[in-house]
Amino acid sequence: MSGTPTLSVHGLHVSVDGKEILKGVDLEVPQGEVHALMGPNGSGKSTLAYALMGHPKYQVTAGAASFDGADLIALPADARAKLGLFLCFQYPTAIPGVTTVNFIRAALRAQGKEVPAREFLNRLAAEMALLKIDESFRQRYINDGFSGGEKKRSEILQLAMLRPRLAILDETDSGLDVDALRTVAEGVMQLAGPDMGVLVITHYPRILQYLRPDRVHVLHAGRVITSGGAELAQRIERGGYEPILGAVAAAPVA
Repeated sequence: MSGTPTLSVHGLHVSVDGKEILKGVDLEVPQGEVHALMGPNGSGKSTLAYALMGHPKYQVTAGAASFDGADLIALPADARAKLGLFLCFQYPTAIPGVTTVNFIRAALRAQGKEVPAREFLNRLAAEMALLKIDESFRQRYINDGFSGGEKKRSEILQLAMLRPRLAILDETDSGLDVDALRTVAEGVMQLAGPDMGVLVITHYPRILQYLRPDRVHVLHAGRVITSGGAELAQRIERGGYEPILGAVAAAPVA
């Protein structure tokens, strides 16, 4: 699917604690498409996710990032969320004392998406059933004592209820067994479509068997060094990153 880019990143430089991590990232994710951002550990993938969402530790020093024409760099994190950005964390934080049901209701209220209680509970029950989440989950404290798979299902449940316009999934496949991976990925694909784009960040191609990306980008040493279709992920699955990095290094400079 093609269209006006929802997310546009140009020449983005980001530093963390004074060290430059991103060194000129260019990336576009059009409305309604599923894009994968891959790369070896330490290439800057999570840094990009946090910088796009406005984490204060990740300082943008040059370049631009916009979402449907709005300058993201100029906006605080909550304003970016209200625009329709959503981040699934690689390591979700526990919030003792705050139940899942109350957390999601508060998030909907903060984004102006609150619905009547009965409608909310019906929607919540339906989404939990799709994600194979037990009813008792509603009254458990957010991520408190959750297994790795439960944390990731919780993130996708929030995603399903909030229905953002762009979901950024930071290493959502990390720590999941095969069955949990399939359930989480299928939940994302049921939500992806004309009204919601997806940027999935990973260094393992296995989740892409279920997410079926429209476009794959490889990030290395703080830059997107190559992009392609789903076959690029398949090449990485077969041979790892080294052949890709070697081919890019050997290519003549335009």
